[in-house]
Amino acid sequence: MKLKEKFSELKKRKEGALIGFVTAGDPTLDDTIDIVNSLIEGGIDILELGLAFSDPIADGVVIQKASERSLKAGMNPDLFFEIAKKIEGIPKVCLTYYNLVLQKGLEKFVRDCSESGIDGLIVPDLPIEEAMPLLKFCNKYDINLIFLVAPTTTGERLKKILRVSKGFLYVVSLLGVTGARKELSETVKPLLRKIKGISDKIPLAVGFGISKPKHVKEVINAGADGAIVGSAFVRIIEKNLDDKEGMLLELENFVQELKRATKV
Repeated sequence: MKLKEKFSELKKRKEGALIGFVTAGDPTLDDTIDIVNSLIEGGIDILELGLAFSDPIADGVVIQKASERSLKAGMNPDLFFEIAKKIEGIPKVCLTYYNLVLQKGLEKFVRDCSESGIDGLIVPDLPIEEAMPLLKFCNKYDINLIFLVAPTTTGERLKKILRVSKGFLYVVSLLGVTGARKELSETVKPLLRKIKGISDKIPLAVGFGISKPKHVKEVINAGADGAIVGSAFVRIIEKNLDDKEGMLLELENFVQELKRATKV
């Protein structure tokens, strides 16, 4: 299923999308499929699968450690796409950094996304001003290039991003890096209003700091089409490194709690 179809389906059911992030290869290459299956069983709507990079500038400590574990386990782009290909039944988005895309070659990377069933690509360190070469190949292979917007994004820059964005827009709820927070940022509602004032044609998914059912409910009630949860899942993985069965059960149960909060 494609991202567009999933958001359309959820809208008819009056639900927001629960987008779950984990790092491929964390804690080991063999564990990723089981972890993702637990998220799917729990009810995530879209999978955001991270391809580990040695200098993940947009990520907080929790996801940085996950990237370190993944790289230590031997993760590389070829293995990433092998894992992604085995995950079925859910729209898949790859999140990685531009250096890895460049190293593999823009067209080769995007083609590998397509061949492994990945429908979207997020590159946090690629600004809109430098994105046209990658965007050209994403359009060629029907991959949604997903951009991030933050509270500091100017109106003019936002218009540029909205003109080329596909899949969904990643709305950064606060300044700084990823990581679970106790309270949702007060910038979310005005930022969503600002975006919708320019265009309402692309789904909006809020990430950074979303770690509780009440956060999910707040962003959906504020007008977002989806909530992105990452660090909270990765933290469950980290604390259960020696208890895989407990890890998988806790992940599934937590997803169920979060998914219930997406109902409008």
